[in-house]
Amino acid sequence: MLSEFKQFAMRGNVMDLAVGVVIGAAFGKIITALVDNVIMPPIGLLIGGVDFSAWKWVLRAAQPGHPEVSIAIGVFINTVIQFLIIALAIFLMVRGINKLAKPKPAEAGPPPPPPADVQLLTEIRDLLKQQQ
Repeated sequence: MLSEFKQFAMRGNVMDLAVGVVIGAAFGKIITALVDNVIMPPIGLLIGGVDFSAWKWVLRAAQPGHPEVSIAIGVFINTVIQFLIIALAIFLMVRGINKLAKPKPAEAGPPPPPPADVQLLTEIRDLLKQQQ
C-alpha cells in the first residue's frame, strides 16, 4: 500500500497540482496586499475618505461584558474585489495558454474517393458524352 501511495504521489499531475496550490496561495496573498494597501485607499479617498475595511453594520453595540455584534461589509467588499482580480488574472493566463496551445488546422489532403455507385454513374455519364 505504501508503494502504491508513493507511485500516486510522485505522478506528474499530483506534483503539478501541489505546485499550483502553493503558487496560488502566494498569489492570493499578493492580491490581498494589493487590494488592501494599493487599490482600496484611493477608492476610499475618492468617496470621502472612507476606509472600506472599517465599514460595518452594527447589529448590537458593545456593552459591558458583551462584545459588539456587526456585519463587516467593508471586509466583504475587499474580498469580492480580490476575487475579481484573481479571476481576471487566471482568465488572462488561461486565455494566453490556450492561444499558444491552439492546434493548427490540418492541411487539406486529397478528397476521399466517391462511393462506388457514384463512380459508376460518373463513368456511364462520361461514356454517354463520348458517344455523342
